[in-house]
Formats: sequence, structure tokens, C-alpha cells
Amino acid sequence: MIFDLGGVILDLSVDHTLEAFKQLSQLDKERVIAIYHNEETFELYEKGLVSDDEFRSFIRNVYNGNAGDEEIDRCWNAMLRGIPAIKLELLTRLMKSYQVILLSNTNNIHLEYINNRILPDFGVTSLDPYFHHTYYSHLMKMRKPDAEIFEKVLSNHNLNPAETLFLDDNKLNVEGANAVGIKTVHVYKPELILEYFHE
Repeated sequence: MIFDLGGVILDLSVDHTLEAFKQLSQLDKERVIAIYHNEETFELYEKGLVSDDEFRSFIRNVYNGNAGDEEIDRCWNAMLRGIPAIKLELLTRLMKSYQVILLSNTNNIHLEYINNRILPDFGVTSLDPYFHHTYYSHLMKMRKPDAEIFEKVLSNHNLNPAETLFLDDNKLNVEGANAVGIKTVHVYKPELILEYFHE
């Protein structure tokens, strides 16, 4: 089983970050959203092709010329809303019967926040105890929905796509997994995985 992180395990609200950028920049919300969806730097940062400092400079350039690093990080991390304990309990249970893998499009600022601010509430400082293997886009230099990232994970663990289940909240990522033969579940609401695996 291959799980996405944000919107599946981690509660995610991109709108919280967009609202924070709106307050930071004093731009109207439509402009803030357009920048977020159209600027390639966001994807390049998820691929690890842009450093943290370069990313912060980019945010300063497009949203505000004066914000400090901590303020930018606060806005960027605003979308990360926490992890329900019941989902970590589910992963622990699934690990007893299945190979459980994390495959997340993420970035260094987000991962550091998750490890240092969210996970300590559960007595850990990484997601490693809840997965047999963890994959992060910025460390792999590739991202979903590109076929290469799915093929890399399948190859690394000698997985048969037809016997592999992928769960993601992003429809494009689900389609990307389908394209390489992986069975999929579109997690269109956060609680869906709890319903899907309900005993």
C-alpha cells in the first residue's frame, strides 16, 4: 500500500496558506491563487531543484518584498493542520499485514515543520515508525503525477503494480498511478481512508 501524506494522513488546508499570503502581500485573493497555481517555482521546490533560501526569496518577490524568513515559513506552513492520531493507529495496524509505503510531494520547510512541530505530540520526530519505507519528492528530485516516481518505488521494492494500492487526494496523482497499472483510491475527503479500512 502506498499512501500520500497531505489530505490523506495529514490534515491539509491550502486555503490557510493562501489567506496568509493574502495578508502578507495585500494582493487580492484571486491574484494570490493565480500565482500559487501558475508559478513553476512551487513545483521545482517540491522536486528539490530550488533551495529553501531560493524559495523564500521567490515568495518575497511574488507576495511581499519585506517579509522575513520566519514569517514566510509561518505562511507556508499554515496549510499543515495536524495528524489525527486515529490515522497513525490505522497505519500501525496495516503494517502488520501489508508493506506500507509513504509517497509524498513535499518540500524541506514542510517536512521540517511536520517532524519538529507536529510529530513530537506523538513521541516521534519522523514518520518512519508508521511506514516500512518513506519517499519524499524533494529528496527524490521527482514528483507525482509523473510516471518515473511511481516506477522508481515499484522497482525499489519489486512490487507488482496490479497488487499495489495507491491512495491520494489529488485526482491527477491517482491518474498518474493508474497509468502505470497501480490500483488506486481517490481520497476525495479526509475521513475516506478510515471508512475504506473500517473493519
